Amino acid sequence: MSENTAQRLSQPQVEQHEDGAHFLRAVSDMAEHTKVVTGEAIYTDKGIKLIDKGARMDSRMYDRLIQHKLRDPIDSHLLSENLVDIPALQAQAMVQCETVELMKRLVQSQGGAERLLAPLRGIELPPQIAFKLTVMREQRPELFAHSLQMALVAIYLARQEGWSERECVPLATAALLHDVGMLYMDPAWTDAAYRLSGEERKHLVAHSITAMLVVRSAGVYSRAVEMAVLEHHERMDGSGYPRGVPGDAISPMGQILLLAEVVAAFFDKFKHMPGQRLSLMLRMNHKRYPLALVHRMLPLLYDEISPGTPLAPLLAEVTHGVAALSAVFQMWEKLLQTGQDEGRQDLASHEAASFVQTSLLHLQKQLAEAGSHPDQQLDVLNYLKDDAEGMNELALVNREALWQLQAIVNACLRRWPPPAEPGHPLDAVVSQWCDACMQIQVKAPSQD
Repeated sequence: MSENTAQRLSQPQVEQHEDGAHFLRAVSDMAEHTKVVTGEAIYTDKGIKLIDKGARMDSRMYDRLIQHKLRDPIDSHLLSENLVDIPALQAQAMVQCETVELMKRLVQSQGGAERLLAPLRGIELPPQIAFKLTVMREQRPELFAHSLQMALVAIYLARQEGWSERECVPLATAALLHDVGMLYMDPAWTDAAYRLSGEERKHLVAHSITAMLVVRSAGVYSRAVEMAVLEHHERMDGSGYPRGVPGDAISPMGQILLLAEVVAAFFDKFKHMPGQRLSLMLRMNHKRYPLALVHRMLPLLYDEISPGTPLAPLLAEVTHGVAALSAVFQMWEKLLQTGQDEGRQDLASHEAASFVQTSLLHLQKQLAEAGSHPDQQLDVLNYLKDDAEGMNELALVNREALWQLQAIVNACLRRWPPPAEPGHPLDAVVSQWCDACMQIQVKAPSQD
């Protein structure tokens, strides 16, 4: 899906989503350890019967189904043991409230788990949706856990804003289903070490649209739920996707989801001081997230540094961060100058190069205002060599800067995939710079 198409999708008018190979593979893999049978016969779009009613799903059935376009969504015909239902959701949510650090903080702030769990009782789970959540739980347990945690974070934020239990039900529904579109994507694409091609990146970016289509096809959810699912990767400054709309065009539920998704993702991804890192990221990117909601979350992100933290790893990380950021900034200036000299083209007239230039200038301004630009850090390090807390803050700033750098590269590759043959020297400049940045990120120290 092109960037222009995504931006025109203000009121999505799309056909019913067709089952994809990756979802079918997940279903057949689940059937290897969980009984899955056909509740109705399965037909092709030409009316030819493929599978009889009562047949048990297995890998051979997958090979048969994948060769045909089906008349109806595959999960409308399938029945499974141990389907996800409301009691199962509540039980799993309670386990998370008792064991997951982020959830424990939310529970403590709310004076108990009940205010977070109560809205889950009102979620509607028609058979198709229950089946998809079951596939997610069985085949993508990390995705299922993330979705449930995001629902609890979203409920927390809404409760803090004064929403009633009833008002939180559609919000919890949207949060729970926000990543159901990932079932239609190659699981390998979510691996941080996997390098996406331009085409793969487009498909991954489209998962919020796929999720919205799945929600719509269920026929029981409101348009508000559909839109919130669609909007969970938007940003208040218009830098998100798939539509790239600014905050005043993002629904209230969508604004809660976009922050809840980031909060849950940080605690999923980072094991070392996730709260402190998230606090720094939110403060450095205050224009991207709903300010009032951010202020509801910040008090929970208390200091996590432990006494006796060894300084050597922090010093190594800070040194690497300084060198990496300096190299990235200098490399861009050098490549840009060469491209402009060869092409004799004004930077403003080249969309991709202009985007990178503006983004890097903004990032450098953020770092300078925080006293943490690479040029400043070289001097600061001499004063912090024995200060664990100060060194940790610098390490977090550098991690956030490298994370923002990766976001710039991802956005650039998504919007302007490298052409097979660059039509202008600045095309090659952007492509070379993105490739170099990816290599720098691969070599960065672990941020867990």
